[in-house]
Amino acid sequence: MSAPRFYCPQPVQPGTTLELPDALAHHVRVLRLAEGDPVILFDGRGGEIPGSVRFEGKSVWVNLGGQSDRDAELLGRVTLLQGLPGGDKMDWIVEKAVELGVSQLQPVTARRSITQLSGQRLEKRMQHWQRIIIAASEQCGRNRLMRLDAPTTLARALAPAGADLRLICDPAAPLALSAALSQAGKPAGVALLIGPEGGWDDEEIATAQRAGAKAVRYGPRVLRTETAGLALVSAVTALQGW
Repeated sequence: MSAPRFYCPQPVQPGTTLELPDALAHHVRVLRLAEGDPVILFDGRGGEIPGSVRFEGKSVWVNLGGQSDRDAELLGRVTLLQGLPGGDKMDWIVEKAVELGVSQLQPVTARRSITQLSGQRLEKRMQHWQRIIIAASEQCGRNRLMRLDAPTTLARALAPAGADLRLICDPAAPLALSAALSQAGKPAGVALLIGPEGGWDDEEIATAQRAGAKAVRYGPRVLRTETAGLALVSAVTALQGW
């Protein structure tokens, strides 16, 4: 059985002894780890450090060994601009985006988004999604945390200029995903724009195209919003050899 992996919010240094923060120490106790059991810590900046657990009263310490530079990131950068869906669908999207290797997730408050977030509700939801990112990273083996940005409009999300190939998902688009990637050659990154339930409206598609996005279709079926982005991420990473 492999050693459990834990994200530590403070910098982790090889060859040191680290007292775990209260929340992380509680997690270790919940898992019923014993004195000397192996663990792996990572701080989200890349690499990981194996160690062993030590208990001192209510405190939990980890005796850290040498740095491991093992990396689980994709060879290219994938950014997911996801129209905010209703219910708890975003929880699923966040978790699976981490597992699939997405570098950055930008929630978009689209015209057809059912969910509208602001104030304390937004703050709580962002904290909730960040916890999902951490848990998913611990489970899947990533040592860098996926970047999560606060929800914004599509126009603002597309405002920063970037070198990524931008693709907006539109079931009516004449251009197939595979053809768009083939025409692009070897981009360093791909940004995928996925609409909420009901999809993007015509004005949003026009806004994306003015920002350099190409409208693409994935196949003959119309996918749900919580399926479309993850399916396209998987397809892009496979077709690009990432």
